Amino acid sequence: MRLDRFLTRSRILELKSTTLAAALEETIGACLGNFKDLDEAKLLSGLLERESTMTTYLGNGVILPHVRVKMKRRYIFAVGRSREGIHYDGLKEEERIHIVFVLIADETARDYLQVLASVARLAKDPDFVDSLVAAPDTGVLYERMIAGFGGLVGKPVLMRQNRTNRLIFKEAEKIARGSNCSAIAVFGDTLTTAPAVSSWFPKFKTILVTRNAGETNLDAQRFTAVIQVRSFSKTRLAQMRSAFLVGITRQIIHLDDRICCVGGIPESDLFDTIVVVDVQREFRTLLVDQSDFLPSDIKPEVFERVIGVAMELAVEGREAHPVGALFVLGDSAKVEKLSKPLVLNPFYGYREEDRNILNPFMDETIKEFSSIDGAFIIRGDGVITTAGSLIYAPDFYHALPSGLGSRHAAAAAISLATNCISIVVSSSTGQVTVFRRGVLLPLFEKGVS
Repeated sequence: MRLDRFLTRSRILELKSTTLAAALEETIGACLGNFKDLDEAKLLSGLLERESTMTTYLGNGVILPHVRVKMKRRYIFAVGRSREGIHYDGLKEEERIHIVFVLIADETARDYLQVLASVARLAKDPDFVDSLVAAPDTGVLYERMIAGFGGLVGKPVLMRQNRTNRLIFKEAEKIARGSNCSAIAVFGDTLTTAPAVSSWFPKFKTILVTRNAGETNLDAQRFTAVIQVRSFSKTRLAQMRSAFLVGITRQIIHLDDRICCVGGIPESDLFDTIVVVDVQREFRTLLVDQSDFLPSDIKPEVFERVIGVAMELAVEGREAHPVGALFVLGDSAKVEKLSKPLVLNPFYGYREEDRNILNPFMDETIKEFSSIDGAFIIRGDGVITTAGSLIYAPDFYHALPSGLGSRHAAAAAISLATNCISIVVSSSTGQVTVFRRGVLLPLFEKGVS
């Protein structure tokens, strides 16, 4: 979604306040110029109440207070900047808040969590945030906000396409034609600047694979489809298996497709690898029937988010220590009958919106609770029902490859006993494994090419 259309110059302001409550009051005042039906006191109370329940601090000196109310417009954004910084409880003594994003949303807006996630991704980019703090005035600040919200951050500088890239593109098209490929996938993170090409394989369906479509150095509009998957490795085509699995769940990629992949080492500016992938062979054990790989109650964006969180845990661990985790996604009512709590449910009593895995403020919470033994049970719409659950499905245990432990056994068993997908992070190897109907698919292993 393009968020720039919800921004106006009148809602970009320099903050004079030194406390969060006063800064929010200033920012809300800027929001209400043309919206007389909104109650300023109610908005401020709602924002502060949420802040007291769960912090909306994103790091990098950015906070994202948000509230839902009944109003005629879907969203209202306001941005306040404090050069001196605002004191905020819980931050280190030297840390201050410099950018305050305020989001007011209509209570019926369906894509609310996706909008929050989009803003959070921008706010977590330190270069983007630094550019906002350093803007000489609110006019420049507004222009940089528009560029960021419109997906123009890091607008590419065209470079002359080098001889190797020209050759790779030419040969990739020949190979794709000769091997009857149905699509060509370009791994965009190979580039730091965009090559000067007039079109990308015009005779083929093209798929752009990238960590962030808003920051990519390729023109996403030239591609048939875009798949956003973060890569945690500098190896060639490191995103391939995860990207293809996401593409299958979105029906961008089909079981009978053969895809020519073009990529290289990330940020090398050099395409040097061409690989032809037969999707059916690559995923033959997992995708017996593509039509029901993703259970009907699971939203594709929820599946993608769980994979993303699992990979982040595998790479980052927790406080420099490796951690393992088990996520059970979908068919929650039946899964809960085959589980029991090991600890008091840490998510009990919170609003569904606040404990949805699509909510960007859930990332740190999930990572913190990953140290608890047991599984996260997640509904298909992303709501986390419980953490620290023992999965108990003894009638469905079966043999697994050597080296896999109790988490993998539980994940395999519950994926056989219910119509769910389970995802395991191994604490010993860092491997991320997906289970469906008892069949495993390794997606990522730390330190392995």
